[in-house]
Amino acid sequence: MDDITVKIVRSTRRKKTVSARLLNWYTLEVRCPADIPEGELRRIIQRLQAQAQRMRSKSRGFASDEQLQQRAERLNKQLFGGSVHWRSIRFVGNQHRRFGSCSPALGTIRISQRLASVPGFVLDYVIVHELAHFIEPGHSQAFWELVYRYRMTERARGYLLAMQIEEDDSDEPG
Repeated sequence: MDDITVKIVRSTRRKKTVSARLLNWYTLEVRCPADIPEGELRRIIQRLQAQAQRMRSKSRGFASDEQLQQRAERLNKQLFGGSVHWRSIRFVGNQHRRFGSCSPALGTIRISQRLASVPGFVLDYVIVHELAHFIEPGHSQAFWELVYRYRMTERARGYLLAMQIEEDDSDEPG
């Protein structure tokens, strides 16, 4: 559990309940009443950390770099006729604002570790987005025409937008 950072948000408005959510792959935000006894909070946090760890373990079933490579190969073949070529695709833990990035000149694709627990259609969208940059570098009309070959694009973009809003709201008191 030591790789999960706990962020405690105390609130005078909250009277009884303690809630938690995994903000990204490494941060568990715990919201609690301002006056909760430390011992009680510590016990609750231990239980919540264990739950978060179990959830992460389950979702890591598809979240390996090797499986990212397999997903990218499948999507490249389906949507781009196998025309995109890259040297590596991997999860990285240092992308907190972006979901993915690529360097076509170097042939590298990096996917935020935060996406290791999202539904597969969302992960596939981010991969497609990065693969499309190997064909069209900017976010031009031609780029979006490539991305929209993936039929779940709108739904995945909505999911990611909601994910960003939740992460932005995590700084709010309450």
